[in-house]
Amino acid sequence: MSARLQAADVAVGAELPEQTHRVTRADLVRYAGASGDLNPIHWSDRVATGVGLPGVIAHGMLTMGLTVRAVTDWAGDPGAVVEYQVRFGRPVVVPDDDTGAEVTVRGKVGQVLDGGRVRVDLTVTSGGEKVLSLARATVALA
Repeated sequence: MSARLQAADVAVGAELPEQTHRVTRADLVRYAGASGDLNPIHWSDRVATGVGLPGVIAHGMLTMGLTVRAVTDWAGDPGAVVEYQVRFGRPVVVPDDDTGAEVTVRGKVGQVLDGGRVRVDLTVTSGGEKVLSLARATVALA
Protein backbone atom coordinates (compact mmCIF):
# COMPACT_ATOMS: atom_id res chain seq x y z
CA MET A 1 0.00 0.00 0.00
CA SER A 2 1.23 3.49 -0.79
CA ALA A 3 1.49 6.40 1.63
CA ARG A 4 -1.81 8.01 2.56
CA LEU A 5 -2.90 10.53 -0.06
CA GLN A 6 -3.22 14.16 1.03
CA ALA A 7 -6.32 16.22 0.13
CA ALA A 8 -4.15 19.15 -0.97
CA ASP A 9 -2.61 16.93 -3.66
CA VAL A 10 -5.92 16.06 -5.37
CA ALA A 11 -7.94 18.00 -7.94
CA VAL A 12 -11.03 17.29 -10.03
CA GLY A 13 -10.03 15.19 -13.01
CA ALA A 14 -7.12 13.45 -11.27
CA GLU A 15 -6.99 9.88 -12.55
CA LEU A 16 -6.44 6.79 -10.47
CA PRO A 17 -4.01 4.19 -11.80
CA GLU A 18 -5.92 1.69 -13.96
CA GLN A 19 -6.22 -1.80 -12.51
CA THR A 20 -7.00 -5.01 -14.37
CA HIS A 21 -8.01 -8.13 -12.49
CA ARG A 22 -8.30 -11.62 -13.92
CA VAL A 23 -11.20 -13.68 -12.57
CA THR A 24 -11.24 -17.45 -13.13
CA ARG A 25 -13.68 -20.18 -12.17
CA ALA A 26 -11.26 -21.13 -9.39
CA ASP A 27 -11.60 -17.58 -8.02
CA LEU A 28 -15.38 -17.98 -8.05
CA VAL A 29 -15.14 -21.21 -6.06
CA ARG A 30 -12.88 -19.56 -3.49
CA TYR A 31 -15.15 -16.53 -3.24
CA ALA A 32 -18.24 -18.73 -2.88
CA GLY A 33 -16.62 -20.55 0.02
CA ALA A 34 -15.53 -17.34 1.73
CA SER A 35 -18.83 -15.51 1.23
CA GLY A 36 -21.24 -18.40 1.63
CA ASP A 37 -22.86 -17.49 -1.71
CA LEU A 38 -23.12 -20.94 -3.29
CA ASN A 39 -25.68 -19.99 -5.94
CA PRO A 40 -25.05 -22.33 -8.91
CA ILE A 41 -25.12 -19.43 -11.41
CA HIS A 42 -21.56 -18.84 -10.16
CA TRP A 43 -20.30 -22.34 -11.05
CA SER A 44 -22.75 -24.23 -13.30
CA ASP A 45 -23.10 -23.32 -16.99
CA ARG A 46 -26.26 -25.44 -17.16
CA VAL A 47 -27.98 -23.52 -14.36
CA ALA A 48 -26.68 -20.12 -15.48
CA THR A 49 -27.87 -20.52 -19.08
CA GLY A 50 -31.08 -22.13 -17.84
CA VAL A 51 -32.05 -18.89 -16.10
CA GLY A 52 -31.16 -16.77 -19.13
CA LEU A 53 -27.60 -15.77 -18.34
CA PRO A 54 -24.91 -16.00 -21.03
CA GLY A 55 -22.90 -18.36 -18.82
CA VAL A 56 -21.42 -18.57 -15.33
CA ILE A 57 -21.09 -15.09 -13.83
CA ALA A 58 -18.88 -13.61 -11.14
CA HIS A 59 -20.47 -12.69 -7.83
CA GLY A 60 -21.54 -9.06 -7.81
CA MET A 61 -19.86 -8.47 -4.47
CA LEU A 62 -16.60 -9.89 -5.86
CA THR A 63 -16.77 -7.38 -8.72
CA MET A 64 -17.48 -4.60 -6.21
CA GLY A 65 -14.52 -5.68 -4.08
CA LEU A 66 -12.13 -5.67 -7.04
CA THR A 67 -13.42 -2.23 -8.00
CA VAL A 68 -12.98 -0.58 -4.61
CA ARG A 69 -9.43 -1.95 -4.42
CA ALA A 70 -8.44 0.65 -7.03
CA VAL A 71 -9.71 3.36 -4.68
CA THR A 72 -8.09 2.01 -1.51
CA ASP A 73 -4.76 1.50 -3.28
CA TRP A 74 -4.91 5.06 -4.60
CA ALA A 75 -5.90 6.58 -1.25
CA GLY A 76 -3.30 4.56 0.64
CA ASP A 77 -5.77 3.59 3.36
CA PRO A 78 -8.77 1.24 3.11
CA GLY A 79 -10.39 3.11 6.01
CA ALA A 80 -10.45 6.29 3.93
CA VAL A 81 -13.45 5.05 1.93
CA VAL A 82 -16.45 6.45 3.78
CA GLU A 83 -19.12 5.67 1.18
CA TYR A 84 -19.25 3.33 -1.79
CA GLN A 85 -22.03 2.51 -4.22
CA VAL A 86 -22.56 0.78 -7.54
CA ARG A 87 -25.36 -0.41 -9.76
CA PHE A 88 -24.92 -3.71 -11.52
CA GLY A 89 -25.25 -3.11 -15.25
CA ARG A 90 -24.06 -6.33 -16.89
CA PRO A 91 -22.70 -9.55 -15.46
CA VAL A 92 -19.02 -10.50 -15.60
CA VAL A 93 -19.17 -13.75 -17.58
CA VAL A 94 -16.38 -16.13 -16.55
CA PRO A 95 -15.56 -18.80 -19.13
CA ASP A 96 -14.55 -22.30 -18.07
CA ASP A 97 -10.92 -22.04 -19.20
CA ASP A 98 -7.54 -21.08 -17.78
CA THR A 99 -7.91 -17.47 -18.93
CA GLY A 100 -11.18 -16.49 -17.26
CA ALA A 101 -12.43 -12.91 -17.55
CA GLU A 102 -10.72 -9.57 -17.11
CA VAL A 103 -12.24 -6.78 -15.05
CA THR A 104 -10.71 -3.36 -15.73
CA VAL A 105 -11.20 -0.47 -13.30
CA ARG A 106 -10.57 3.17 -14.17
CA GLY A 107 -11.32 6.06 -11.87
CA LYS A 108 -11.03 9.79 -11.58
CA VAL A 109 -11.87 12.46 -9.07
CA GLY A 110 -15.28 13.83 -10.00
CA GLN A 111 -15.71 16.30 -7.18
CA VAL A 112 -13.77 17.81 -4.31
CA LEU A 113 -16.03 17.98 -1.27
CA ASP A 114 -15.80 19.72 2.10
CA GLY A 115 -13.69 18.33 4.91
CA GLY A 116 -10.90 16.85 2.81
CA ARG A 117 -13.23 14.43 1.04
CA VAL A 118 -13.42 13.65 -2.67
CA ARG A 119 -15.86 11.76 -4.85
CA VAL A 120 -14.19 9.21 -7.10
CA ASP A 121 -16.14 8.14 -10.20
CA LEU A 122 -15.34 4.64 -11.43
CA THR A 123 -15.67 2.95 -14.81
CA VAL A 124 -15.62 -0.84 -14.69
CA THR A 125 -15.54 -2.99 -17.81
CA SER A 126 -15.24 -6.64 -18.74
CA GLY A 127 -15.12 -7.99 -22.28
CA GLY A 128 -15.38 -4.43 -23.60
CA GLU A 129 -18.71 -3.87 -21.82
CA LYS A 130 -19.43 -1.60 -18.88
CA VAL A 131 -20.44 -3.93 -16.03
CA LEU A 132 -21.06 -1.43 -13.21
CA SER A 133 -22.85 1.89 -13.54
CA LEU A 134 -23.01 4.81 -11.14
CA ALA A 135 -19.97 3.37 -9.41
CA ARG A 136 -18.52 5.93 -7.04
CA ALA A 137 -16.77 6.25 -3.73
CA THR A 138 -16.42 9.07 -1.27
CA VAL A 139 -12.91 9.15 0.17
CA ALA A 140 -11.71 11.10 3.24
CA LEU A 141 -8.14 12.17 2.56
CA ALA A 142 -5.59 13.21 5.13
